Amino acid sequence: MHEPVFVAFGPKPEERVQLVQPGARRSYPDAVLGRLTRDAAEIIARYPHPRSAIIPILHLLQAEDGYLTPAAIDFCSATLSLTGAEVAAVATFYSMYRREPTANYLVGVCTNTLCAVMGGDAIYDALTEHLDGDDAITLEHIECNAACDYAPVVMVNWEFFDNQTPESARTLVDDLRSGAPVTPTRGATLCTFRETSRILAGFPDPRPGAGGTATAGPATLAGLTIARERGMAAPSTDDRRAEVPAPDAAAVPTDSTRDKPAPAPSADVPKGPRP
Repeated sequence: MHEPVFVAFGPKPEERVQLVQPGARRSYPDAVLGRLTRDAAEIIARYPHPRSAIIPILHLLQAEDGYLTPAAIDFCSATLSLTGAEVAAVATFYSMYRREPTANYLVGVCTNTLCAVMGGDAIYDALTEHLDGDDAITLEHIECNAACDYAPVVMVNWEFFDNQTPESARTLVDDLRSGAPVTPTRGATLCTFRETSRILAGFPDPRPGAGGTATAGPATLAGLTIARERGMAAPSTDDRRAEVPAPDAAAVPTDSTRDKPAPAPSADVPKGPRP
């Protein structure tokens, strides 16, 4: 007789990514609930189907506590007529949703391949030692944020700080801890993590200069600059269309098995012993 084998799925209970955290909200006070209900209704009105609003509503709820709590999951599922499992699946899939208390400034160091090669690992190690568990700032690894042309990159509340070094990163977090205004390489002066979450929910960004038009820098445009200097250009749409032969209608497969049952297993497949 075989002993049963139990396979546990998901994070271990001791891991810090659980939606149910000690001290996390289980419900909202009436005043908070009323405000969130009004804001959620404004968000839902932007979409043809209420469930389509799940992403910005989760940002709205994250703005309330700095991370997603059981109260947030329950509110979202009730508001959008979704199950708690459906909401939790979205909340745990996207890395921008936090599942543990987050400081006013979330400092993320990209340690994907290019940033790591250019010094991202050294920056992360330097900040880990420099902050030494300071709860005024939350430090984490982040995945690629498509800023490889300015590697290594540090992000604070999802704003870019390009071409960083261990020294510049230490200066950056010291400025954040001191309360000094900090402006990213591209974008308006930083606001808190909760304020950022509300902006991501689709509410107005009150920061001066936040609505300015972003421009690409020299590193981003390097390929285009070289192409123009050398007189290089992509072929026109008409030229590309002429190079693609028309498909042979007789060779295009058709779906002739849509209403047929799946075929039975092949007789050539060897049959092993039954357990």
